[in-house]
Amino acid sequence: MNKKTLKLILKLTLTGLAVFLVFRKIDTNQLISLFKSMNIAWILIAVIFFVLSKILTALRLNLFFRNIDIHINELENFKLYAIGMFYNLFLPGGIGGDGYKVYLLNKHFQTPIKHLIQASLLDRLGGLVGILFLLIGLYFFIEIDLSILSPFPPDWVATASILGLYPIFYLSNKLLFAKFIKSFVPANTYSILGQVAQMISAYFILLALGVNEKILAYQFVFLLSSIVAVLPLTIGGVGARELVFIYSHEYIGIDKNTAVAFSLMFFLISAITSLSGSFIKTNIETEEN
Repeated sequence: MNKKTLKLILKLTLTGLAVFLVFRKIDTNQLISLFKSMNIAWILIAVIFFVLSKILTALRLNLFFRNIDIHINELENFKLYAIGMFYNLFLPGGIGGDGYKVYLLNKHFQTPIKHLIQASLLDRLGGLVGILFLLIGLYFFIEIDLSILSPFPPDWVATASILGLYPIFYLSNKLLFAKFIKSFVPANTYSILGQVAQMISAYFILLALGVNEKILAYQFVFLLSSIVAVLPLTIGGVGARELVFIYSHEYIGIDKNTAVAFSLMFFLISAITSLSGSFIKTNIETEEN
């Protein structure tokens, strides 16, 4: 059994276990009822903002490509990004979206693989830092007791974190990704805007499910679950994101059934959007084929 097959089996096992744990904790009848009563108009608006978030993050990645002398027009770049989304979500045991882009761009532009990997890694890190920034910011607007996590006052820790996050990230960029430093401000602006667009998408999903209170609490857990979903533990983050919502409801006062319905709907929107990448061909890909 090769390493890729073993990795896929492990992911499938963890995904199945996570989904099993989630459905043990919720009322499936209530979950079905939530889906049946959902407002489709709000869902359609949520889809629009989700796609917008992906356009913004694709623009961020293209900034990094330009830093290493890869010049792709924005339409072709977005096509490549959409194909990468498909690979990431639907082919978890294979080459993956980032690996596919590295391979294709290296073949077409002869750009060193090291530079392409750095661009992809910095793109991921920029997105993660944007999520952390908004997550810490939301902390000041919700009721949650984090004193058990630190011997220092949580408000002090949060203030120091939000003030120091981007300066530390800038210094790290200058030290480890010097080739991309001139794109630091616009790239991280796209990161914030892209994540805000996803939060707006999340807001409309919550409206569709009839949620009209504790919106910021749901958004806080949504951002937290987004960090967990990035970890390559389950397929497309399925199960892992829902578990975060399940175990957060006791500390932040959200309804676990609604939270799981929200998480599943967000994944469905992500999956349908990513599926579009299977029908797309870029000029770069066509020339390689």
